[in-house]
Amino acid sequence: MAYHTPKRVAELSIEAGARKATLPLLTMLILGFLAGAFIALGFLLDIRVVADVPHEWGSFINLLGAAVFPVGLMLVIIAGGELLTGNMMSVTLAVLAGKLSVGRLLSNWFWITVSNFVGAVFVAYFFGHVVGLVAEGPYLAKTLAIADGKLHDNFLQAFLSGIGCNWLVTLAVWLSYAADDIAGKILAIWFPIMAFVAIGFQHVVANMFVIPAAIFAGHASWADWFANFVPVFLGNAAGGAVFVALLYWMAYIRGTNQKASLVSLRKGVK
Repeated sequence: MAYHTPKRVAELSIEAGARKATLPLLTMLILGFLAGAFIALGFLLDIRVVADVPHEWGSFINLLGAAVFPVGLMLVIIAGGELLTGNMMSVTLAVLAGKLSVGRLLSNWFWITVSNFVGAVFVAYFFGHVVGLVAEGPYLAKTLAIADGKLHDNFLQAFLSGIGCNWLVTLAVWLSYAADDIAGKILAIWFPIMAFVAIGFQHVVANMFVIPAAIFAGHASWADWFANFVPVFLGNAAGGAVFVALLYWMAYIRGTNQKASLVSLRKGVK
């Protein structure tokens, strides 16, 4: 399997971020809708797999769900999609590298948030509610239990959980850039995503599926969703933009540019 060094991955991430933020708006909205739907489908698969597993299996139940959830990000990366949490890393890197303005970043994050939400709620309503895949029996009970767990966190807990989540999610995206073939990308994506789901961290787009699914079942309100959305969004932003984009920019891009400038200056003096 072909492998790129971390420095090269940083460069590829910058290129990807600049490309993502300059997509035509219609393309951005379509790919954002698909990404939101793909993440929701991964969560739906998780629930359908684990909801009826005997309680005596303990924490192994979480591992089973975590093992299938990554199909969502695999579809985003390999089939094509624009996911807010991934863009929090790559578009930020492009801004730090001077390839984009902050205005472009904010515009991208806004439209991808909206389109991810539409895609995730589409799956929650039509597949979860109308088809009934999470509307009754153990599947409904599991959905409500997960949604309650997300909504139970206070602002600080949800914010910190969001950091942990997107630290891992954007590392999955980062690692996927290190591989050139599909098998390598699948392996790169699977482990960090499995880890964040098994741990129980909060992902803003995944929550756009499971909390609305609970709302459609009459169990929560949109005010509850928004109260969760704000801290998780901020935490995810910090996890992707600070703990991955900023730190790797400082390690691989900023320092390298300074050294290159110093070398050029010395050559000029000679």
